[in-house]
Amino acid sequence: MIRLDHLSIPVRDYGRSRDWYANHLGLKVEFDIAARKTAALQDDADLTLFLFEHPEGVAPSCTLTFQVNDVELQYKELAARGVVFEKPPQKLMWGYGAELRDPDGYLIYLWDEKSMREKG
Repeated sequence: MIRLDHLSIPVRDYGRSRDWYANHLGLKVEFDIAARKTAALQDDADLTLFLFEHPEGVAPSCTLTFQVNDVELQYKELAARGVVFEKPPQKLMWGYGAELRDPDGYLIYLWDEKSMREKG
């Protein structure tokens, strides 16, 4: 068996990013090491996203794709809390979903299985 266990990304402010992912996407803080400016957040499938503060700055180099229960509802809830989306739920080149960026500029895709199947 091979399974992706964790992903590490550099961020400008690990605390801000930790809070953003926890508060907006519901990731669970697995651990936080302030002395190392590192936090680990876990999704519902046990994938861990490591955030580590990088002194040289950040050049986002990957896209993070999150499956949600209902992309339309997730969009409405986040937009109502002031989260800015680049694209609301719609048919995109990768399928049906929404696009936004985290505080460091990482592109995030949100999608759900039903909408992808029916509208993608």
